[in-house]
Amino acid sequence: MSQVFKALSDPTRRRVLQLLQGGPMSAGELCEHFEFSKPTMSAHFAVLKEADLVHAEKAGKSVLYHLKLSVLEEALLGFIHSFGGLAEAPEPSSKVEPEIVR
Repeated sequence: MSQVFKALSDPTRRRVLQLLQGGPMSAGELCEHFEFSKPTMSAHFAVLKEADLVHAEKAGKSVLYHLKLSVLEEALLGFIHSFGGLAEAPEPSSKVEPEIVR
């Protein structure tokens, strides 16, 4: 889970994931959306692959990246559950009047 959150900590990598929501894209297509050098983008792709958030597939001379949304969902749900999340909030009691502070 820590690798996922490390990957998500950078706005460039979050933007890459957003772009991949529209479907697979080549490294070159992704790079066109940023003003970084290709080696810098390659490092971002490596972090995303290490976190298992993307799948890289060779397609001829280029590499296609696919979003692995299930990994992101699992990490986020695991994070929420680690804090006892998703428990329903108690219903407010209708018998207690709110105190007015003046």
